[in-house]
Amino acid sequence: PILDIYVNKTPGSFIEEKDYSLVWHYRKVETGLGELRAREIISHLKYLAVNMNLQVLEGNKVVEIKNIEVNKGKAAHKWLQKIDPDFAIAIGDDWTDEDTFKVMPASAYTIKVGDIHSVAKFSVVDYKQVRSLLSDLASKK
Repeated sequence: PILDIYVNKTPGSFIEEKDYSLVWHYRKVETGLGELRAREIISHLKYLAVNMNLQVLEGNKVVEIKNIEVNKGKAAHKWLQKIDPDFAIAIGDDWTDEDTFKVMPASAYTIKVGDIHSVAKFSVVDYKQVRSLLSDLASKK
């Protein structure tokens, strides 16, 4: 209901219901207004989430509310234990990808997209470089 209030007062924003989280998106909101509302939501929800085992996370034009026990890193770790791959690569452009980078094996390639500080071993400027890299990898079968 809190997110609905912010959608109603922020034209262009919307809520996405994921399996393990709720996400308020503001990519299509007027510059400035989206950032203002995001700060309001984060402040409002962090206060409420303290005793509910929830995490309020700010991403790229999104605010995500999720169970503190669920993250990409835990999922990646579980998956890697099951398959034990010969080659592993993790590529991400969001701070939520940091959990994945941290659990990857030492032999894995971890790549952060963008110029934000990261625990990833490598970085690229944008998605175009990711596509180029993946294309090069695919052509070297």
